[in-house]
Amino acid sequence: MIAGRATLEGTKRFADRSQAARGHFREAAGLHLSSIGLGTYLGREDDETDRGYEASIARALGSGVNVFDSAINYRGQMSERAIGRALAAAFESGAAKRDEVFVSTKGGYLPHDSADPRDPKRYILETFVATGIAPKAEIAGGGNCIAPAYLRDQIDRSRENLGLETIDLYYLHNIESQRTSVDGPTFRARLVKAVQALEGAVTDGKIARWGLATWDGLRVPPEHPEHLSLDETAKVAEEVAGKDHHFAAVQLPVNLAMAQAVVYRSQETADGRLAALPAAQKLGLAAFGSASLLQGRLAGDLPDEVEEAFSTASPGAQRALQFSRSAPGMTTALVGVSSPEHAGENFALARVPPADRAGVLALFE
Repeated sequence: MIAGRATLEGTKRFADRSQAARGHFREAAGLHLSSIGLGTYLGREDDETDRGYEASIARALGSGVNVFDSAINYRGQMSERAIGRALAAAFESGAAKRDEVFVSTKGGYLPHDSADPRDPKRYILETFVATGIAPKAEIAGGGNCIAPAYLRDQIDRSRENLGLETIDLYYLHNIESQRTSVDGPTFRARLVKAVQALEGAVTDGKIARWGLATWDGLRVPPEHPEHLSLDETAKVAEEVAGKDHHFAAVQLPVNLAMAQAVVYRSQETADGRLAALPAAQKLGLAAFGSASLLQGRLAGDLPDEVEEAFSTASPGAQRALQFSRSAPGMTTALVGVSSPEHAGENFALARVPPADRAGVLALFE
């Protein structure tokens, strides 16, 4: 496995030579991170999609993008492996260095392995459930588990898939399903044990920091059964590891059709209720936006007011992406792209300054 991790010095070096527009790189989590990143959720479990992702990652690096996101369950573990191969090739060729690149992945769902000949359900049962790695009593609806032994297993599998000794950011993946499967005290106890495992992985050098990757949990109000509290998670982190804990980031949908993280006051803070992005910012958390193009559905014609607000970007996908990357409190807007042609179009936005953040909010007045 490749040693090292993203560093302040390395990511600044990458930013300085990128020739990107002012504001494209943001300081967050102690690093310089591009305002656009490449996600790897979509696509078939086949070699052609792998080749597309690998070519897109090379295009991203050449365009001034140093943020790459995955999850062990994406495409039967193939997405992590594609990132690993693409980055290994980039490091070997000198296109980038390990300390310049930020890689995040996620664990929680019970994944199958596309390289294993067994039926996916059989693979999961025999690999995780029958062995006790994922205790049956702690598997929530939809196949989600955050038991300590399971998280340790998943971190090691992701490190192997990515070929990286240290993962820069490791998320607990959609744990709102845990929240709805048990009562409040039980959920909190599970979260404490999960955080203990994550902080242990930091100590062991397997991950550098951790966070929450959610779909609904951070955007719904405290009264909602799927609600996840940033403030409470930060308290658990401090309870486990003190003020030097490594809870550093969140990931959640942010796009023109799902703007709750920008404007809907879903998070209780000491200053009252705030939307998820400003609440995360208040806690010093990096924020990564998923579904920036809503799986391509926002790449077409957009309302006139959106076209006018983001006129410096090219029409279509770039303008939708411009909204997400420019939202107040956003660190990086992730876009899933396995076509090098689309990668070139989307990542050309790195040479365009982000929009005025006040203008983003004005769309909702």
